[in-house]
Amino acid sequence: MAELKRTPLYDEHLTLGAKMVDFAGWEMPIEYSGITNEHLSVRNNCGLFDVSHMGEIFISGPDSEAYIQKLVTGDVTKIVDNQIMYTMMCYEHGGIVDDLLVYKFNQENYLLVVNASNTLKDYEWIVKHCDDYRVVIQDKSVKYGQVALQGPNAEKILQQFTTYELSSLKYFYFDLFKVCDEDCLVSRTGYTGEDGFEIYSSRESIVKIWRALINAGALPVGLGARDTLRFEAGMPLYGNEISESISPLEAGLGYFVKLDTDFIGKEALLKQKEEGLKRKLVGLELQRKGICRHGYPVFNLEEIEIGVITTGYLLPERELCVALALINSEEAVLGNDVLVNIRNKLFEAKVINKKFLNKNK
Repeated sequence: MAELKRTPLYDEHLTLGAKMVDFAGWEMPIEYSGITNEHLSVRNNCGLFDVSHMGEIFISGPDSEAYIQKLVTGDVTKIVDNQIMYTMMCYEHGGIVDDLLVYKFNQENYLLVVNASNTLKDYEWIVKHCDDYRVVIQDKSVKYGQVALQGPNAEKILQQFTTYELSSLKYFYFDLFKVCDEDCLVSRTGYTGEDGFEIYSSRESIVKIWRALINAGALPVGLGARDTLRFEAGMPLYGNEISESISPLEAGLGYFVKLDTDFIGKEALLKQKEEGLKRKLVGLELQRKGICRHGYPVFNLEEIEIGVITTGYLLPERELCVALALINSEEAVLGNDVLVNIRNKLFEAKVINKKFLNKNK
């Protein structure tokens, strides 16, 4: 068995008493003070995540923009320097290679931030399709550490450690400046549904930054609450709501698919759109107490199987379990009643909006 990889913050997690788990080949903290406490801290105050396991792939050269446009479903030409785009890469059949963030330094220099579990696969996919494009592709994932500071007080805490005016940094933009006197790339992005920042720096510097932010009042947050937070905000997780066998359209991510551009998988998605979707991602709410888990089957009221649970949780401040499920389109109607098989018992559930977080952002 391969030895688990460790982020630069591994020793910090042990010092803070984190419960460590294997996540995509990385030894990562699942929780520190408890998932519910960490979840609510991000919603009401500020939390700090170690996301150093994420992949950083740099693409440079005169054909960078054209090449990335071939790879992703979004329109790269519409973003300006220092702007970020959420997008996806697709296979020829329309399934998803990965979802990612594209950071634009300028027309010839980009950073692609990809999921930890897919970094090698993504890198090989990107290299495989470069053809005659004049680009240089570099996987620099091992060079950087990354932390995510998230929550309504994130700006207030981070501002203590930089002279950069954070209020001027708009959502889904980034800049290069010093934090704790260390060179950083800082973006106003996150995976929680809250305001916040993702901070990239050298492996050595990220430890100093982590300690400063923790000492300033940010609560350390593990992967457990990272998942409940993104789920509550209606954000997809690769391997659950999106995958090689699920298209962006089925996952409800059509907004991020620009069919007037050319990219790998476009023809399959056009066909899917023209023929109509056979499956759709929906929210479900159980009508009595129970917990839906990934992979649990979903049935209609005639007890015919119509889909599967992708993620389910009993969230803080909710009495009943909510879930995301990929089900037959004809059943994917708000207010529709369905059944979920939980340990060989059928539980009634209602189709609801798949964003469970009620916030006036």
